[in-house]
Amino acid sequence: MNQKKNLPERAQIDASHVILVLSGKGGVGKSTVSVNIAHALAIRGKQVGLLDLDIHGPNVPKMLGLEDHQLLSENNKIVPVRVSEKLQVVSMAFLLPHRNSPVIWRGPMKSNAIRQFLVDTAWEPLDYLIVDLPPGTGDEALTIAQIAPNITGTIIVTSPQAVSTLDSSKAITFSRDLGMEVLGVIENMSGYICPSCGEAVDIFGKGGGEDIAREMGVPYLGAIPLDIDIRRSGDEGWAFVGKVKESPAWRSIDIIIDSLLARIEST
Repeated sequence: MNQKKNLPERAQIDASHVILVLSGKGGVGKSTVSVNIAHALAIRGKQVGLLDLDIHGPNVPKMLGLEDHQLLSENNKIVPVRVSEKLQVVSMAFLLPHRNSPVIWRGPMKSNAIRQFLVDTAWEPLDYLIVDLPPGTGDEALTIAQIAPNITGTIIVTSPQAVSTLDSSKAITFSRDLGMEVLGVIENMSGYICPSCGEAVDIFGKGGGEDIAREMGVPYLGAIPLDIDIRRSGDEGWAFVGKVKESPAWRSIDIIIDSLLARIEST
């Protein structure tokens, strides 16, 4: 029997590149990385959509200062919340009645919601759709991998610790098993540079992301150090790359985006 006949139909949306942002475990700053990648692409003039698919713990609106927004509909289509002229976002958080309302859903309900966020949303033509996924390789990751069109590849976010890089290898294998190219590994929380003395301290270690990329034979996009302004930006609802410049963390993200674009647009 041809198993391809049992696969769900791909959604039809106008997005040149769909990039899935994965992590093997929680707590590595994946949503922070997703938000700043989306903003950095928009700053470079790309038309960007940011889809927050962490259905049980959607944090993207908080990080963008959009907690009080709700999704509207027009002509039976969901209208994304616009962050800027170049960036629009959709999140489950926009549909919840209260900030502390839980989403108590099984797999089929999540799969239906994901399809609706793609098919029944009035996305403007996009150069990039960045999809922020929950940790692990469960329902959300599998569903979007099967139904999203034009998947350019995945980005794996890890912290330097061995327990995080071990789980990251599973996300890499997941991507390969589903035929998705791994665009690269990003090591987040890679050291801390003291703002007072300039000394670098490897609080969570350093180099684990590069090691796992080498071991698994995938590109390494770079490392982002801990920065108090990154933490502050997420808590206060503004994008780090849009406000802060000439810091080690800003330069790291800038290099990562340049490397990512060079990799994608050279193919």
